[in-house]
Amino acid sequence: MHSLYFTVIVNFFLGGVLGAIGGLFGIGGGLIAIPVLGFLYGMDQQLAQGTALVMIVPNVVIGFWRYKQRNKIELGSALQMAIPAVFMTYFSARFATSIDARSLHLSFALFMVVLAVYYLWTLMRKQKEMIPRARLPQKYIFLMGIAAGASAGFFSVGGAIVAVPGLVGLFGMTQTAAQGLGLAMVTPGTLVALWTYASAGHVDWSIGIPLALGGMLSISWGVALAHHLPERRLRMLFCGALIAIALWMMTHG
Repeated sequence: MHSLYFTVIVNFFLGGVLGAIGGLFGIGGGLIAIPVLGFLYGMDQQLAQGTALVMIVPNVVIGFWRYKQRNKIELGSALQMAIPAVFMTYFSARFATSIDARSLHLSFALFMVVLAVYYLWTLMRKQKEMIPRARLPQKYIFLMGIAAGASAGFFSVGGAIVAVPGLVGLFGMTQTAAQGLGLAMVTPGTLVALWTYASAGHVDWSIGIPLALGGMLSISWGVALAHHLPERRLRMLFCGALIAIALWMMTHG
């Protein structure tokens, strides 16, 4: 019994650390949680992703709720993305729970490398090149839902990460508007992903629930700390951490 309590407390504080990282870097909580769960508990890739979703879901819901309190969200655009995102999340999650764990493991590592390279590229661009400019008409916005849903279902994370730069770069939205729409789109899809992984038996609730509680309490601390540190340096460190973890995953599959 004492061992059970100790494990719950350890997972609670681990969730707190991961939640603070997520708040500090904006996109880091779930991405870091998955390889950490694999390393600490020997989980295969599917189980690590499903368990991480228990922590990710409340953070996404809270983020959407807080954003909605302060900003106007275009419900029409959100629905155009959310509906295809939900279906794509379900089918990609079903596929992810059925394939070889090592293949998913390596795919996730490559996904982290691609994200790190993308964020490094955005940091290196000149400010004048970052002015939003629409390249596609609004009627194609559903494509963002398909892409984000595929990422959210297959990797458990990355829906908003994929959607936000796409909305800015292809549809000329401001960063703030893109973040709001991204949260509106991925919230139902994240719930679908958790249900799909849980239905396939790829969720450890005894670990996921304490992680979620710890993360919910600490994510605001990470956000507050991020506002007191140089953003460019933080992003560079985060990209370096993603690449290092991805390389470790590739060599220790």
